[in-house]
Amino acid sequence: MDLLQRLLNLRAGEWRPVLLSGMYFFAVLAALMLLRPARDALGMQRGMDEIRWLFFGTAAVTLLVQPLFGWLVAKWRRMRFIAACHGFFALSLLGFHLLLVAAPDAIGVRSGQAFYVWFSVFNFFVTMLFWALMADRFTLEQSQRLFPPIAAGGTLGAITGSWAAGAWVAAIGTPALLLVAAGLLVVAVVLAAQVIRTTEAVPVALSASRDEAPMGGSAWAGLRALLRSTYLSGIALYVLVLAVMVTFLYFTRLQLVAGLESGLDARTALFANVDFCTQLATLLLQLVLAGHLIKRIGMPLTLALLPAVAALGFIGLAIVGSLLALVLVEATFRAVQRAVMRPARETLFTVVDREEKYKAKAVIDTFVYRLGDIVGAQSEGLLGRLGWGLHALASVAVPLALFWAVLGVWLGLRQRALAKTDDGGVGSPPC
Repeated sequence: MDLLQRLLNLRAGEWRPVLLSGMYFFAVLAALMLLRPARDALGMQRGMDEIRWLFFGTAAVTLLVQPLFGWLVAKWRRMRFIAACHGFFALSLLGFHLLLVAAPDAIGVRSGQAFYVWFSVFNFFVTMLFWALMADRFTLEQSQRLFPPIAAGGTLGAITGSWAAGAWVAAIGTPALLLVAAGLLVVAVVLAAQVIRTTEAVPVALSASRDEAPMGGSAWAGLRALLRSTYLSGIALYVLVLAVMVTFLYFTRLQLVAGLESGLDARTALFANVDFCTQLATLLLQLVLAGHLIKRIGMPLTLALLPAVAALGFIGLAIVGSLLALVLVEATFRAVQRAVMRPARETLFTVVDREEKYKAKAVIDTFVYRLGDIVGAQSEGLLGRLGWGLHALASVAVPLALFWAVLGVWLGLRQRALAKTDDGGVGSPPC
């Protein structure tokens, strides 16, 4: 037990909240990974160009939903709006399931497009809510140690979801996976309540917010905070570039898979197997390296690590443009993103106030990310129409990754300065 505690960087009293947080993230990512292969398979019914335009639809829906989310955060207690968001998505899954089962002949391109957009919005809101709660319950010092093992719980859920999607789809079909995902969302709500209760009962988050009252303010407060804060704007730009890079890899994968498999269940299984390999690499990094890495090399270099991986990966893809090379690059990229960069990025929000943790973070993690999707999708599509291929994509991605790395270093240094201001007792640091 002592060896495991040292490996995971845990201290006395932290076992239970970390375990519950990891279980909460397990349920969320298991649900997501059960659904993502089906989302990709359904979205490919009319080809790559259609998916690129679906990104616009996703961004538009996200923009419409964002004020409603801001209103809920302002008016409702924390646990209430977490439960409401998860409940809405669970009921939506039941609706999609009934449509797939009761009226299979009605399932076509439009319904597949609707599910694609719905899933993309669902993906960002449930993961954003999870990390906002984590930033709200743990201090900056704790987040640097504890977010990687907490994220490992999510990776285990993603591995389980990817494996289940690939193993069960032939036996029970794609529609039944939606019911399993809905059940996992209900479990996630129960675990979220336990996380809040546990961090209130033990001295684990002494400087984290414990105020359960509605935070008030405007539904648009997050956007205003983003515009007036250079620190939050820097985080938004970092996330925007991340989304562009992820989208570049995503469309490269879709194009390679499109030539290998046809049919909904076959593509679902292939996407699930690729996800499974990626999650295994992520888990290895999270359990062995991530928690120690952030503390040892510091936040600036940690935030610059994924951009370096992206630059090297796109150079490799330009040289060897095979599916195997893509799987290796994507597995490495996703592993570093989820095991190292994502926990590190979430610690950036531990030095801002509670309203910014939920409202500004919601704008960044949903609308800004979706905007990056659009930029990446249209840029990749333009290069494809010009017939320039992976070499042209690398010529864009590599310089962008270098800028991304510099931005990551700046954010890490800025976070350090803001944390010192808080430690000095000045109050909320100027952004």
